Amino acid sequence: MKVRTNAGMVLALAAVMMPTLAMRAQSKVPDAQIQTDVQKSLDNKQFHDVHSTVKNGMVTLTGNVDLYATKEDAEHKIHHKKGVVAVQNLIKVQGGEVSDTQLRDKLAEKLAYDRVGYGTTAFNSFTIGVQGGVVTLGGVAYGPTDKDSAISLVSHYPGVRDVVDDIEVAPLSPNDDRIRLAAARAIYGFPSLQRYAMDPAKPIRITVVNGDITLTGVVDRQADKDAAGIRANGVAGAFKVTNNLQVAGEPVGEK
Repeated sequence: MKVRTNAGMVLALAAVMMPTLAMRAQSKVPDAQIQTDVQKSLDNKQFHDVHSTVKNGMVTLTGNVDLYATKEDAEHKIHHKKGVVAVQNLIKVQGGEVSDTQLRDKLAEKLAYDRVGYGTTAFNSFTIGVQGGVVTLGGVAYGPTDKDSAISLVSHYPGVRDVVDDIEVAPLSPNDDRIRLAAARAIYGFPSLQRYAMDPAKPIRITVVNGDITLTGVVDRQADKDAAGIRANGVAGAFKVTNNLQVAGEPVGEK
């Protein structure tokens, strides 16, 4: 009886599994069909020099595009296509005739005015490194939207071959928000610093993480840097103030 019971269980299990295995076998999409779907997805003039091959559900993209954002878009368009197991993105971004230093300066200028009008510009502080057209973004963003906006701006800029995202998003905190606003009022409302408030780029950047204030950006003179630091130190509830403001014309790292 025991042997019959075990045999019955095996037969019953096989009866349950067979339809499942058959469905899996039927659900596998042929490479030729995947190739057709991929080509349809990339049927756009921005992808005119992009090519694809498919092997066992693995899609490999090659060719050239003008923008890094286009390279990323090509992958996103096919990543969730039926039958696609993975995507190997070997597309190359054509670089322009611009040096890393020039590219960095251009991007810094663009990022300085990003999100102007949304009320968070003064609370974002980004760093930019460029090597061989590969841009590394760091620093602190006020929120996820500000971070995404910065990455999108850089990804769509000519000459950028790749983007490394090292941006930290400040944690949600009503207390940090209170400190940010108080610091902004204290600094930009101070008579000798009010002229900086007139610049949409808000050259004195104020980041707050867990009650700690960090000042970054560029001011015209040492007295303005000192004044901003003193005003920030007077904000109630702030635990620590780090004054990393740079004085225009002064080498980085020199005080």
